[in-house]
Amino acid sequence: MTSSPRIIVIGAGVGGLTAAALLAQVGYAVTVLEAQTYPGGCASTYYHKGFRFDSGATVAGGFQPNGPHALVGQMLDIQWPVQRHEPAWVVHLPQNTIALTADNQDVLHNFPQSAHFWDEQSRIADLCWSLSAYGLPWPPGDLAEAAQLVRAGLAFFPRDLRLAPFAFAPVAQWLRWRGLARDKAFVRFIDAQLLIAAQTISPRVNALYGATALDLARQGVYHVQGGIGGLAQTLVAKLRALGGEILYRQTVTRIAVENGQVTGVYTRHGKHARKEEFFPCDFLLANTTPWSLDTLLGEDSPRALRREVQTRADGAGAFVLHLGVEADKLPPNLPDHHQIIASLDGPLGEGRSIFISISPTWDTARAPAGQRAVTVSTHTEIRQWWQLLQTDSAAYYARKAEYTERMLTMIERALPGFRRSITLTLPGTPVTYQHYTGRHLGMVGGFPQTSLFAVRGPRVGLVNLRLVGDSIFPGQSTAGVTLGALRVVRDVRRHLDERIIKISVRENTLMETP
Repeated sequence: MTSSPRIIVIGAGVGGLTAAALLAQVGYAVTVLEAQTYPGGCASTYYHKGFRFDSGATVAGGFQPNGPHALVGQMLDIQWPVQRHEPAWVVHLPQNTIALTADNQDVLHNFPQSAHFWDEQSRIADLCWSLSAYGLPWPPGDLAEAAQLVRAGLAFFPRDLRLAPFAFAPVAQWLRWRGLARDKAFVRFIDAQLLIAAQTISPRVNALYGATALDLARQGVYHVQGGIGGLAQTLVAKLRALGGEILYRQTVTRIAVENGQVTGVYTRHGKHARKEEFFPCDFLLANTTPWSLDTLLGEDSPRALRREVQTRADGAGAFVLHLGVEADKLPPNLPDHHQIIASLDGPLGEGRSIFISISPTWDTARAPAGQRAVTVSTHTEIRQWWQLLQTDSAAYYARKAEYTERMLTMIERALPGFRRSITLTLPGTPVTYQHYTGRHLGMVGGFPQTSLFAVRGPRVGLVNLRLVGDSIFPGQSTAGVTLGALRVVRDVRRHLDERIIKISVRENTLMETP
């Protein structure tokens, strides 16, 4: 008799845990191997001096009907520990302040000429959400997934063929079509939102993807009780209830491959362990970047993966401040999330645009009594930090201090009195992220979503290995990695079910042979 297929998942990020729980639910033997002592990866929450700080992601979406987290919640019978926050966040431009709300009224008040743009955006986003709920396997990995795409096209696209041009144009072109490209403040506003949700700005973001990325406030931003890591903790509890397991402090050191198939992984338990342990598997999911996967495969890395890691541009990095603040010294009636833009000119990131998330007053587990936990982040180019650390460590720490001061000054200008509330300051660079998450060079947030025809799928060239997480389409955000996980689960199940059928046929044939 055939035994249940063994699945190993490297990394306990939200994408990997979602896939693990769904595969455990259908009876596979699933083991998640996590190097840290807690789950979540770049959407985790860590404890320090009574504070629970979000390590990366601080806001979550996708809980609306047919949203990715809502779908997984129904499939796994999960009650997510979330509460919606309104406004989603407040954008502070140099000349005005705009609250992002579900009804979009403040945006329309500040930019009344953009009404038609937002009508289009809502219609496009609704179509994209419907397609994602349908289970869109993009890009297709084989004929079966291509056939699924054809069925989706026949089911959805006849509704509005006028949307077809958006699949081939960037958001900047869309703004030109609607006469908005010369509105400097509006373009800056759009670019700032896209930088958060798509890792790049309007000249590069595909319009279909951009319409969905700009839909976050309309669909809802949610706080997770206890911090963003509560999503991963919820998935871990469900995984264990379904018979799967998660092992912490298990650092995968290499992947074993024989005859073009993964046979298992080697790990070290804890930072100082010398002895390796082997975990056999029938299928492997890597919740990693392509660079990390290539390193783990070593000489067995497929040629296409080797070429990819040599030619693909670096992903984004983040400089982050984790702050403890005295609640009674904050400005009164302060919303929990803010985005501050220093200027309408020049590039965004590097402390010129920052995002602030303050733990909600109702979540008293996030900070000591009378205080609140704050995460402040800005996009940054990753290699500059590594080069400084390697060539001039004093300059590295000086730049950390410079970025810290720049960001605190920006906050004080937008939120007067904020600085005097600070009781704790913890700065972090991409070097910090690499240390705590194992992400290659400390990259966060996946790849910029530019062309829909150049996105990365989960396949890597080995028949029983898939990527999962923010490296595969649609990438960015916990909602994005959840959609990717749903697609990977369908792919894995199809592969393993076909394998089980072949083994069963072979066993029956042997039994019938005289």
